[in-house]
Amino acid sequence: MRLLAGIGAVTLGLLGAIGRVAMFLGATLTHLVRPPFYPREFALALLNIGWLSLPVVGLTAIFTGGALALQIYAGGARFNAEAVVPQIVAIGMVRELGPVLVGLMIAARVTSSIAAEIATMKVTEQIDALVTLSTHPMKYLTVPRVLAATLAVPLLVGVGDIIGIFGGYAVATGTLGFNAAAYIQNTVDFLELRDVVSSLVKGAVFGCLAALMGCYFGMNSGRGAQGVGRATKGSVEAAAVLILAANFVLTGVFFSV
Repeated sequence: MRLLAGIGAVTLGLLGAIGRVAMFLGATLTHLVRPPFYPREFALALLNIGWLSLPVVGLTAIFTGGALALQIYAGGARFNAEAVVPQIVAIGMVRELGPVLVGLMIAARVTSSIAAEIATMKVTEQIDALVTLSTHPMKYLTVPRVLAATLAVPLLVGVGDIIGIFGGYAVATGTLGFNAAAYIQNTVDFLELRDVVSSLVKGAVFGCLAALMGCYFGMNSGRGAQGVGRATKGSVEAAAVLILAANFVLTGVFFSV
């Protein structure tokens, strides 16, 4: 009975957490379409999430594309299939690695930052001050960040896909002996519109989840320095797990046979 009670408690806790996050998402969507709006906060969030994330996204993508080209070439050499490197690098980066790695980088960089910032505001009673000034905290803090992430991360994913493919191109033409023109032609011929659309849709979903988790854990953080630390850690963990789960679901939606 103790085992069953433990399983039941964990299940109820999980379902309760899912319900609270769903209600938080619903409230965010509701405030998204109702004034007042805060364009300055949205612009700052767009700058922080989009432009300032480009360096880490670019470095992650280019090294991933290069490593993928080396691995595909080494594996294909066992079956005399080295020529498939351009095609596999392109589809691997655009369909899976590009969106997932960008999403995880955003979770590491942006989700933690949002959670720590909002949790600190809660601890120092700045959120209470917003309420005193008749400013809704969710509308001022959550909506601009979630909207900015939803719009900016697909652009980052697109840039990451291009840089990752270029990383594979540089390695393949520089060290593996591939013809540059043929590599580019094979890449263009192999990719389909569905691949690109799925990559951008994944980016939008991952960005929304990353920002939503940062805002949710920040708004619901405990008091004191430990509360800020727990909120930051929990937000990154939840965002990473949700991104991987959403990737599985969206891959099934776009590419199920």
